[in-house]
Amino acid sequence: MATEKEFPEYLPTPLRNGYGLKPAPTFARTSMASGRAKQRPVNTTVPTMVPVAFLLTQEQAQLFEAWFNYEISYGTEWFNCQLDSPMGLRPYECRFTGMYEGPKLRGLRHWEYRAEFEIRERPVLNEEYWLYGQSFVQNQSIIDVALNSLWPQP
Repeated sequence: MATEKEFPEYLPTPLRNGYGLKPAPTFARTSMASGRAKQRPVNTTVPTMVPVAFLLTQEQAQLFEAWFNYEISYGTEWFNCQLDSPMGLRPYECRFTGMYEGPKLRGLRHWEYRAEFEIRERPVLNEEYWLYGQSFVQNQSIIDVALNSLWPQP
């Protein structure tokens, strides 16, 4: 990761409701006069868009808006944020694609914010895992259990 700015640790990870990944296209499609289409790869590295929502306490909401303004220059700079993907919960380099929505009052003193993050990279296994490590990926839960149950304790 190239950026040193971090999403604040005192703020929660995004809510699960409505969460999902939408990668940009990696290929172009051209319709032909015959009704068929040609497809060709265009980009190997594309960003992924992620709709996020946060439910924050009053204090967290105050700190979130200050962080947005002063730490990441009103939402224009890249930052690292823990996000979930098929690759697991890990930090990704992100930025806001536009101004967040909210705050909307939820309950007595909680505030909901919605936004869209752009992840710089599309979460995908690297080529070496595809070529040589498919069985490790398929059996990773078994390997994890075996290592954690049989690993000697210090």
